[in-house]
Amino acid sequence: MSRLAIILLVVLCTACAPRAALVRVPDTVSRDLVTERVFVATTRALDENSQFGGQRSEDPAYLHVDISVPPNREEGSLSWPNGEPSPDTEFLATGAVIHPDAAAFRASVAAALRDTPGREREAIIYVHGFNNNFADGVLRIAQLMHDFSLPGVGIHYSWPSLGNPLGYVHDRDSTLFGRDGLEDLIQQVEAAGATRIILVAHSIGSLLTMETLRQMAIARPGSVASRIGGVVLISPDIDVDVFRNQAARIGTLPQPFGIFVSKRDRALALSARLSGDGYRLGNLGNVDDVSDLDVTIIDLTDYSTGLGHFTAGSSPLVIEIFRRAGDFDTAFSRDAAGQSGILPGAVLTVQDATQIILSPITSLTQ
Repeated sequence: MSRLAIILLVVLCTACAPRAALVRVPDTVSRDLVTERVFVATTRALDENSQFGGQRSEDPAYLHVDISVPPNREEGSLSWPNGEPSPDTEFLATGAVIHPDAAAFRASVAAALRDTPGREREAIIYVHGFNNNFADGVLRIAQLMHDFSLPGVGIHYSWPSLGNPLGYVHDRDSTLFGRDGLEDLIQQVEAAGATRIILVAHSIGSLLTMETLRQMAIARPGSVASRIGGVVLISPDIDVDVFRNQAARIGTLPQPFGIFVSKRDRALALSARLSGDGYRLGNLGNVDDVSDLDVTIIDLTDYSTGLGHFTAGSSPLVIEIFRRAGDFDTAFSRDAAGQSGILPGAVLTVQDATQIILSPITSLTQ
């Protein structure tokens, strides 16, 4: 890797994931706060400060954290204190409980599932991406659960990312290390009584997710589609040939299976350049490469700004469109005419069997 490429990688990845922190709400704050409970399973080891760091642990740890959502913020934004904490503008922790073992974790998840409205006990497991510390993922799923008004219970799998822009090789190895931990978490959530599990993964976390589904399929052929109720890959940092190999081994893919891509994703453009490829799955250049797979490609290029590596979860316009769809199935399903459920507020161009190009209505007048 050239020195220039390393410098570019540091600049891009530092911009991609600034250091988050879990800061408690000040004791002086007594008013009611809107909170999201995030259940966490992590294969991060405790560091010298008794914090979950970037080193690896064979034994998963389990906990839950209650995160307050600030009322004065733009949807899609994520902020934390850089001084005196403010519940009005920053995500803060109102409490945390470390569960002594997997059984206690299952019991707590089961209680939360029983409290969810409706007949279906849905769990959403979020898998973070490259260069994330422990707080990054916890705050991100709280933001996603709140902004998208997602039903069910929010759960985070925190695999041991080094949280360092120069730690790409460590993180890539950690995605392989983290496969068993994610499979174990899926089993724990099933045992807790979830009737439907949806996996949401970002960036290189998508590689971990696909590898986990692959090993589940190897152990129990044909079981993945019946155990997983849906998959969403956001800006997946996966080689397209590797993804095709993983999908072939999994067999029948969970449905719906949505992949958010953007040709303006600068982080993936650099990843593709460093890997010697023209593109990654998340900035797919030719949808024909996956058109035979039962997946839905959602092209968010026209909504991407800045680094463009988390448009699906950070763009207020995209969040509004998908929240209007009403539910996960509606957003990703296509009727006989090939139209998607994400019609409100956007122009859809359906191409081939798997690609939907999402464009702002205002683009028609430009």
